[in-house]
Amino acid sequence: MVDQAPRAMESQTHGARKYPASALLESSAQLGWSTIVAELRSHGVSETPVVVPQHTEICLAIVGNENGLVRRSGAGQNQNEAPRTGAIWLSPIGVGDNVVAVTAPISQTLHLYLPAALFDRLKEDFNLPTAPAHSICYLAGIRDEVILQIGRSLLAEITDETAAGRMYVETDSLAPVETSSFTIDHGRIRRVLDYIEANIADEITLENLAGIAGYSAFHFARKFALAMGISPARYVSQRRLENAMVELAAGKLPLAEIAFNARFSSQASFTRAFHRATGVTPKEYQRSRR
Repeated sequence: MVDQAPRAMESQTHGARKYPASALLESSAQLGWSTIVAELRSHGVSETPVVVPQHTEICLAIVGNENGLVRRSGAGQNQNEAPRTGAIWLSPIGVGDNVVAVTAPISQTLHLYLPAALFDRLKEDFNLPTAPAHSICYLAGIRDEVILQIGRSLLAEITDETAAGRMYVETDSLAPVETSSFTIDHGRIRRVLDYIEANIADEITLENLAGIAGYSAFHFARKFALAMGISPARYVSQRRLENAMVELAAGKLPLAEIAFNARFSSQASFTRAFHRATGVTPKEYQRSRR
C-alpha cells in the first residue's frame, strides 16, 4: 500500500494554482515518490496569479521556444529570459511577490517541487545554514548539466516506470557529488543485500537501507554505488526483474500478479520495463522458456 506522505505533498504543490492556464501532461502523482513531486506542463501565453511557494520549485524547459520570453518578478528582481531548451529557473520557498508571464507557447516544461525537509536532510552533510531551503537563489534561464540530467531522468521515470521508481527518485533527489573518498565495509553491505533479498516483494526505501547500513541516506547511496558499481535503486530494480523472469519461466502466476510482485503500478508499466531490459516482452520470454 502506498503511504500517505507522497499524496500529502502532492496536494500541497502549487502547480495547479500557480499555472491554471497550463495543461498538465504528466505527473508523479500516485507513483509513491516521497521526496519530490514532478509535473510536466505545456504553457500557452499567460500570466500567473501571485502564489507563495511552499516548496522550492525548479523549472526545466524540456522543449523550449527561443522566440518568446519568460518574464518573472520576485525577490526584488525583474527577470526576462528566453525559454530555450535546457534553460532552468529556480524559485525558493516563500517568495511572496513571484509573478510569471509567458509571452509565447512552451510545449514542455518540467516543474520539480522540493520540500524543506529534503534540504534539512542534507544540512549536516554539507554544513548548510539553519534554514537551508531559504538559501536557494531566485535565478532565471541558467544552464546546469547536472540538474538537467536529473530532471530528464525523473521525467523518464514518470513516463516509463521502473521496478524501483520511488527509490530511484529518492537517490536522484540527493544531488550527486564526488564520491572517491567514500568506502563501505563488507559486513554492512552484506546486511543490506540480505535485507533486499528478504523484502524484494515489499516496499524498499533508501532510508530503510541507509538505516541498516548505519549511514545517512546521502552517504549510503554513494557508498553502495562504489561497492557494487551500481546505485541502490538500480540494484533493487535489477533483482526484481530477475525474480520476475523466474516467475515467468515457472508459469504459475498470472502476468498481473508478477507485475505486482515486481512493485509496478500496472501490467503495462511492467511490460515496458521488461522489454527495455531484455529486448522481449514478458509473454515472449515466457514462451521461450517452455
